[in-house]
Amino acid sequence: MKLGVLGAGAWGTALAASWASHHSVSLWGRNAGELDAMRAQHVNTRYLPGCPLPDSLQFNPDFTAVVDAAELIVIAVPSGALRPTLAALAQHPALPPLLWVCKGFEPGSRKLPHQLIAELLPAHAQSGALSGPSFAQEVAQGYPTALTLASHDRVLAQRLAAALSGQRLRIYAHDDVIGVEVGGALKNVMAIAAGICDGLQLGHNARAALITRGLAEMTRLGVQLGGHVETFMGLSGLGDLILTTTGDLSRNRQVGLRLARGQNLDTILSELGHVAEGVTTAREVAALASEQGVDMPITRTVCQMLFEGLPAAQAVDALLNRDIRSEF
Repeated sequence: MKLGVLGAGAWGTALAASWASHHSVSLWGRNAGELDAMRAQHVNTRYLPGCPLPDSLQFNPDFTAVVDAAELIVIAVPSGALRPTLAALAQHPALPPLLWVCKGFEPGSRKLPHQLIAELLPAHAQSGALSGPSFAQEVAQGYPTALTLASHDRVLAQRLAAALSGQRLRIYAHDDVIGVEVGGALKNVMAIAAGICDGLQLGHNARAALITRGLAEMTRLGVQLGGHVETFMGLSGLGDLILTTTGDLSRNRQVGLRLARGQNLDTILSELGHVAEGVTTAREVAALASEQGVDMPITRTVCQMLFEGLPAAQAVDALLNRDIRSEF
């Protein structure tokens, strides 16, 4: 299959490298100079240093050429760049199936990726979300990984899951697009909270409680928006949540760890050098939860720390001293 991967960040590069072993893959990025360097050095020094890229992977700065040649398009840009990317795709009269791997809500509109696709590519029905517990660095290094591919078209989901799976990358088909998207977005917010918890050295008990109650928040909002409960028990829900709340490769967890040390948010984000989607997502999710009447105390507290200067110790006290209620 001829694949066009749009976005040469860590995740786009890692997936492109993984698929290049059994597909013809062209990787597009906005920075032609960075693509030239990757072609020459066979490594993405900015986003995946130390992870050699296969010789078969192609690098192409020509957006139109990549799109027109592809039998499948994979959108791997940050969620904030999804709208202009879709607008550019809309200029092409005949598009192949497309997948998106970005996780989050669009800033301002609070729309999920499938809603943006319905708005900007209304005639395009063959699409889906690819999500699940996965650090780009480990995928690029060939570590075993399992993902979920969700589409309203079940046949398409099964076909693409089979085609994109490999020796070390196993993909499961699913039909709950909303649930998969919500799980992928909200786990980043919970990862910030877990980083704060561990940064304050509150112990394993506290982290286990936080992950469990975070999953409850994710599920409440996801079901309210139309997702299925069981989706949040799977790879794109609980699986991704465990990974990003406990793994130190998580950028969002790093944000929480550094907040707990008293670092300024702007300094943290500039030093990370990568997009931490949970920071933007937290604000959008808190507003959406308020509109939908869904109680999300962890998300709300993370927002107060990120944007209102609430000290970490006070944030923990606020969560622990909420009214006692039934678990379910």
